[in-house]
Amino acid sequence: MELSSALKCPQCGSEGPFYKDGLRYTAEGPVQSFLCRSCSHRFSESQVKVNVTGKVKFLHSASELLKNGIVSGDFVGKEALNGPSLSVREDVVSNHEVTTVGKQLNSFSYTHCKRQVCVTQEGAKNLAENQARQEQAQREGTIDAKGKIIEYVWHLQKEGYSESTILGRSKLLKILTKRGANLYDPDSVKAAIAKQSWCEGRKANAVDAYTSFLKTIGGQWEPPRYQGIRKIPFIPTESEVDQLISGCSKRMSTFIQLLKETGMRSGEAWRLTYADVDTATQTVRITPEKNSNPRISHISQKLAAMIEALPKTHGDRLFSQRQGGLDYHREDFNRQRKRIASKLKNPRLRKITFHTLRHFKGTMEYHKTKDILHVMQVLGHKSIKNTLMYVQLADELFRDQQEYVSKVAKTEKDACTLIEAGFEYVCDFEEAKLFRKRKY
Repeated sequence: MELSSALKCPQCGSEGPFYKDGLRYTAEGPVQSFLCRSCSHRFSESQVKVNVTGKVKFLHSASELLKNGIVSGDFVGKEALNGPSLSVREDVVSNHEVTTVGKQLNSFSYTHCKRQVCVTQEGAKNLAENQARQEQAQREGTIDAKGKIIEYVWHLQKEGYSESTILGRSKLLKILTKRGANLYDPDSVKAAIAKQSWCEGRKANAVDAYTSFLKTIGGQWEPPRYQGIRKIPFIPTESEVDQLISGCSKRMSTFIQLLKETGMRSGEAWRLTYADVDTATQTVRITPEKNSNPRISHISQKLAAMIEALPKTHGDRLFSQRQGGLDYHREDFNRQRKRIASKLKNPRLRKITFHTLRHFKGTMEYHKTKDILHVMQVLGHKSIKNTLMYVQLADELFRDQQEYVSKVAKTEKDACTLIEAGFEYVCDFEEAKLFRKRKY
């Protein structure tokens, strides 16, 4: 270190030499810090400049100011930007200011237990601004929004809502809060929903989630009119589903094969235990979600072997409950699906989701059986209205593959018999009538 001997230590009075201990930058410029070799006290090159009757005097410590009678013993240190300032005795210095250049608190050797360190006017202003911002944030509902959402989640759990419903609603509320919505101001939430680039169905879900949230805090609002538009789902070919199964990881392939063969929801498959799977009879007992019916579904020997090959290191669950749960599992599938689609140069694979496989199963089952009640039982629907969609899908997808049984009716009695057997009239041919019926 570089030494200096032009100063005096305010602690022990030593006149040096001292170690230079770096620069401290202030509003008045850089100030050199020193370290006393005698007592190891660290102090700054702080010079108090007093303008008295046109003269300038330089002092190095508060003890010298007190000794010379320039500063009263009841001085108050103020936390200013450029260091503490001192109050000057009026009987010694009148109408003159004492200024400090970069003085630190530890450069004063005079201390007293009754002395008080106060904030400056600028510091008080900052405190007032911070308090005002906190009050404004409290009014806008941004401080305790997270806590209210947690309370809302606990309320839904006590009311017996499903895990998927709770997760979906809380996730939407958190998204709206992050994007500027004030949960205590319905107009703010309404504006935030309108600004999102979501589809009509997702916006309708957000409205339902906020309506439910308002009930828990005793609020009301006029919900906006959003209605989910029901679209015809994408149905892949069986070969495309098999391409995904063969290209994914061992654990993911088993999951996709299970959805393909049973048509269960991804949440139902995710909660399966080894006790739910009977490989001897090749059946799976499905515990429903979303108010569906419980059911038993048959699986192939191939799927039973895949399940048996899974590592049993995650308790009684069929699939490991890794961090992130089903959402993370879905993201993992999306990454593998993207890689397979790029490798096979088939962009249609990117349209396949977990729920697509449920639509695939419903469509294929109706195409094979033409029995709408059978499809309803396989998928666990409580209302046949949800199952009728697969009639339309099967008819459109397999229009060119439909086979019929044809019959000819020459008399009125023959025609009535065919109609009672499920045949439909097609046209007249010469003196006969032609009827047809799909092959089952």
